[in-house]
Amino acid sequence: MSKIKPSKGAPYARILGVGGYRPTRVVPNQVILETIDSSDEWIRSRSGIVTRHWASDEETVAMMSIEASGKAIADAGITPEQIGAVIVSTVSHFKQTPAVATEIAHKIGAGKPAAFDISAGCAGFGYGLTLAKGMIVEGSAEHVLVIGVERLSDLTDLEDRATAFLFGDGAGAVVVGPSQEPAIGPTVWGSEGDKSETIKQTVSWNELHIGDVSKLPLDSKGEIKFPAITQEGQAVFRWAVYEMAKVAQQALDAAGISPEDLDVFIPHQANMRIIDSMVKTLKLPEHVTVARDIESTGNTSAASIPLAMERLLATGQAKSGDTALVIGFGAGLVYAATVVTLP
Repeated sequence: MSKIKPSKGAPYARILGVGGYRPTRVVPNQVILETIDSSDEWIRSRSGIVTRHWASDEETVAMMSIEASGKAIADAGITPEQIGAVIVSTVSHFKQTPAVATEIAHKIGAGKPAAFDISAGCAGFGYGLTLAKGMIVEGSAEHVLVIGVERLSDLTDLEDRATAFLFGDGAGAVVVGPSQEPAIGPTVWGSEGDKSETIKQTVSWNELHIGDVSKLPLDSKGEIKFPAITQEGQAVFRWAVYEMAKVAQQALDAAGISPEDLDVFIPHQANMRIIDSMVKTLKLPEHVTVARDIESTGNTSAASIPLAMERLLATGQAKSGDTALVIGFGAGLVYAATVVTLP
């Protein structure tokens, strides 16, 4: 017989508060058209994007995260000292170590919480939310701060006609805490590594470090390009529309929820056509509010779901207590979907 005492956590977990930060600079499509041969109409029809936010030098991954976290903590009605863990999902923090989560935890005054970064691309928020739920139910933390943050403008090839218009910057954060009733459903998550080449970084940091010009992409001036995110657009579109709609339905089934029971749908803000196609495939009723934050924010990867959630609540398009389906999907290829009660 084991001598280890059982964990004593909360029976359930829920999102208690949400916060977001969007950089001050708003970038319209006209700026993107300075470096690619395209048109505003083409960008809007292909992606639904009209503007996006790009960070300044001062708006670092840590700074944006701290701003979003402060709002989430205030919204949750707790103090920073009550945070027992900080989880940051990002692919655009360029310092390998230490984790940016440790810096954020210190600067928000959280004391000595567990703090770590995860890399799960556009599914990163869902991964972090699932880890936070487990911590709270297991009893290793009472409140967990989950942050999705990106400076994808740093990883954008402005001469790549397929991706130059897609990406934006920002941070979204939620506080997850104890609940006496189910408020975060079972997570349906996974990966399809055989499709890893469909969304990827153009060259590894090691290849850039070695500096073999014959193996590195060059810009129009013949200079070595900084690593960027590239993708096979059509392959990603087909995968997202057909496979991720199945995952979304599995998350509904796992939570015991039908489309008619939903109030809100918050998918990763990858592409407006993907969002609209998923709505159609899932047969969502007209009363379901659908997040379409991509129009003014662009694709912010791990930050997109909490940013969209924050905007829906702030504008009154969604309200506290609404039942929402959230799903993230992207590079890996990885995905995560769950049903939550909005804070």
